[in-house]
Amino acid sequence: MTANDYYLKGNEYRRQGNWQEAINCYLEAIALDPESPAVHAKEMLDDILNFYNKDMYNP
Repeated sequence: MTANDYYLKGNEYRRQGNWQEAINCYLEAIALDPESPAVHAKEMLDDILNFYNKDMYNP
């Protein structure tokens, strides 16, 4: 698979709400091509996941 294939597969997982698999695909894409759009996609996904304070929901 190419970096673009991993990026597109990561996008599919993200749309399904499977965050961990999306991150894994983005990391594979970045490893193959450091200039891949997966870099930006992973940063956005990290921001989304870091936005939620999980401790607030689990007292």
